[in-house]
Amino acid sequence: MVEEVVGVVAAVGAGALVYLASAARVVKQYERGLVFRLGRLRGDVRLPGFNLIVPGVERLRKVNMQIVTMPIPAQEGITRDNVTVRVDAVVYFKVVDPAAAIVNVEDYRFAVSQMAQTSLRSIIGKSELDDLLSNREKLNQGLELMIDSPAVEWGVTIDRVEIKDVSLPDTMKRSMARQAEADRERRARLINADAEYQASKKLAQAAHQMADTPSALQLRLLQTVMAVAAEKNSTLVLPIPVELLRFLERGGQPPAEGSGHAETPGHGEASGHAGTTERAEIGERAVDLTEQAGEAMEQLRRAVEQ
Repeated sequence: MVEEVVGVVAAVGAGALVYLASAARVVKQYERGLVFRLGRLRGDVRLPGFNLIVPGVERLRKVNMQIVTMPIPAQEGITRDNVTVRVDAVVYFKVVDPAAAIVNVEDYRFAVSQMAQTSLRSIIGKSELDDLLSNREKLNQGLELMIDSPAVEWGVTIDRVEIKDVSLPDTMKRSMARQAEADRERRARLINADAEYQASKKLAQAAHQMADTPSALQLRLLQTVMAVAAEKNSTLVLPIPVELLRFLERGGQPPAEGSGHAETPGHGEASGHAGTTERAEIGERAVDLTEQAGEAMEQLRRAVEQ
């Protein structure tokens, strides 16, 4: 008798364990559970943790509540300015209403993917090429609104949408490269013209300054000569001032003959003596200037050789 009771208890315990194993369900922290009893959705959503259902009568459907990253396949289209482009993007979304995501739409992932592709093609047709290349933030916001409007009924919210890449035809790439090159060349010419304008203003100021002080021009000439002579690979031809040659020419001419008028002996001798003295002084000064000019030329020749 005791053995029969023990056997019955063991059988009941085994059956309870089997029932408990088949009825036990574990919902993870990032999931929510929906219980369908005989195909009808029960009102409460099962929270993360250990849950029990009635085997054979109820069925537990788990819904992932994490943010889903879904790439949008590349879509070809023609922009508003008649340029053929190929654009791909990525959409981030998550489920906020598990019941609507399971009941209202057959496959919410597939639905979001199709809606993202059609919205991307629509954005391409409404935008210009410059907007696709430089104003992507605005396009991302518009694309997010287009996808989020129908997704609200599916219990899904769109977190963000990002355009990844815009592929252009090779002919368009070459045209854009030529345009960029022409723009850079234009800016380079403007910079050079501005530099020439500023340099001309400085040169005009320098010319006025040298006109006020002629010796500055001579100093500048000597600086230029020294700079050229430092290379030792050029031949310098220096002009001699014409005034110096004329002065030397006047100094070397003979004195003018006296006129035929009669002169007194005393006055004739005095004037002759004065003329002789004056000619001697002019000759001495001419010799001194010639020697100074020679010394200057010699110093200049040495500086050029150095």
